[in-house]
Amino acid sequence: MRTTPPTSDEIDVWIAVLRDHGHLHCAESGPDRSWTVQRTPSSTPHTLHHPVLALDYIAEILRDVRLGAEDGVR
Repeated sequence: MRTTPPTSDEIDVWIAVLRDHGHLHCAESGPDRSWTVQRTPSSTPHTLHHPVLALDYIAEILRDVRLGAEDGVR
């Protein structure tokens, strides 16, 4: 469990890594520590207005990736 809130720079790095590994179709930084992300070309874009919301979204993607990897092993 985290004891400190995420920083905007940390979220930028996480989003870049997820995008580079193909887990995000599109991601853009916006003003005032916000990010607009889209998981697939046909999915609805989400605007994340705070680093904590962004980290929750990132954790959701990582859970999906982990579950997908586990399904491939079975």
